[in-house]
Amino acid sequence: MAAKIISGKEVAAQIREELKKEVGELKDRHDVVPGLVTILVGEDPASVSYVTAKQKTSHDLSFHSIQDNQPADISEEHLLQLIDKYNKDPKIHGILVQLPLPKHINEKKVLNAIDPDKDVDGFHPVNVGRLMIGGEEVKFLPCTPAGIQELIVRSGYRTEGAEVVVVGRSNIVGKPIANIMLQKATGANSTVTVVHTRTKGMASHCKRA
Repeated sequence: MAAKIISGKEVAAQIREELKKEVGELKDRHDVVPGLVTILVGEDPASVSYVTAKQKTSHDLSFHSIQDNQPADISEEHLLQLIDKYNKDPKIHGILVQLPLPKHINEKKVLNAIDPDKDVDGFHPVNVGRLMIGGEEVKFLPCTPAGIQELIVRSGYRTEGAEVVVVGRSNIVGKPIANIMLQKATGANSTVTVVHTRTKGMASHCKRA
């Protein structure tokens, strides 16, 4: 099969229109407005740009959206207290802590402090386990892997029984997308191979995809 470049912008626009409708129906039928808080520590340019884009999309979709900017020298204790506040806030359904965090803060401790049912990045160990189990256990999929699957499915590719090669084994992208494509579900059911920096004959694996 010849390689095909997938237009992410077109798919994203389609998904946004679908979400606008879903958000409106949620408000009309249940008087619920999705609430998302993004917590940004410091002023890393890439992180600022990323969080700003997320907030813009949230506003465009009529979410209850909060961007909580904190100074780079915030203490770990204060950050954990902030997360606890949003864990308990009934108007907030999703919490996103932008990474990386300053070196004096333990990222693992911070991510583990987020309520798994509000962990929209899917980084909490509970959600990692839910993804491994699959099915109705899954609450949130990590954003980038979920986006990859959407691009594949909406572009008309049949994934069932397909040879899928994942290049990289990161906790953020590689491992999650491998687990997603393995699931016994629509848009998955693939035969997955993961290659990485220690893989021998990487090209031969990739040619099977």
